[in-house]
Amino acid sequence: MALQATIFLLSGGLALILLIINVFLFVYSYKANKKIDILLEKGKIKDFKDILLSQKEKNDDLGKKIEDAFLKIKNLEGICETTIRKISVVRFNPFNDMGGNQSFCIAMLDDKNNGFLISSLFVKDGNRVYTKTIKQGKSDYALSNEELEAVNKAINYHG
Repeated sequence: MALQATIFLLSGGLALILLIINVFLFVYSYKANKKIDILLEKGKIKDFKDILLSQKEKNDDLGKKIEDAFLKIKNLEGICETTIRKISVVRFNPFNDMGGNQSFCIAMLDDKNNGFLISSLFVKDGNRVYTKTIKQGKSDYALSNEELEAVNKAINYHG
């Protein structure tokens, strides 16, 4: 009889513990559902599926915009390679008897060292202007020391 009483007390105690856990889980679940209901009512959204679908649409739109941005950047990089970005100016005096460094050379090159050179020589009779094409840092025409200096400064320009 004592054994049956002990088993009865243990089973009753176990049932009481399970009842307490069940009540705790019920209250916890009720509070969690209440919070979810409040959250869903504020945004007028009735279903998590709607939330997920709208988020997916936003992500798809952002993905397309990022892809477009990368394409534009790639195009701009291509344009920059052929844009004149290296410029140098060298002033000089071609004749000792005239005052000041009024003559000059301007070299204008892209990233591949292609471009042109403008030389202006100030002489007694007036001003003479010459231009020469530059391909990969070289010219098909003979370059003066000042013109070579202007081209080399432009090639080494890192601004």
